[in-house]
Amino acid sequence: MSEANKYVVRHWVEDVVNAKDLDACDRLIASEYIEHAAMPFGRPAPGRVPGPATMRQTAQFLNSMFPDMTYTIDAMIAEGDMVALRVTARGTNLGPMGGGIPPTGREFAAGQSHWFRVEDGKLVEHWVTRDDLTTMLQLGVIQAPVPPGGPPDHQRSEQPEKAP
Repeated sequence: MSEANKYVVRHWVEDVVNAKDLDACDRLIASEYIEHAAMPFGRPAPGRVPGPATMRQTAQFLNSMFPDMTYTIDAMIAEGDMVALRVTARGTNLGPMGGGIPPTGREFAAGQSHWFRVEDGKLVEHWVTRDDLTTMLQLGVIQAPVPPGGPPDHQRSEQPEKAP
């Protein structure tokens, strides 16, 4: 059962996320689906939702901001009806983010962990932890704070000393 469940999750990555095949949502996502993941930009987790339609909307939302976004599977494990997935998400911000942040044209690469519960060959429940801070820093949407006294020595630019 674990291998069959991993197959479903792998196809979610390959078909829905990487290939942008939104029709795959009907094949991979149960009609009743529980989403525990909060959306980017502070939107709360929706809870019990119509699965394929919600997954399609989420994918369209992300694709509008990052049309070239892909996931690379770094690790996947399964036990019983649960599949845990660690991915590296990569993309270029070419569309407005969160409805108000203009596109930056910059690329990002950041880690994510997804957990799915699989039932009867379909995804029925989802949790995610994303490294949105790294993403926002790489996109230039936010700036890293500078500690008192300036950046650490290893982050200072090498400037020749001026003669007195």
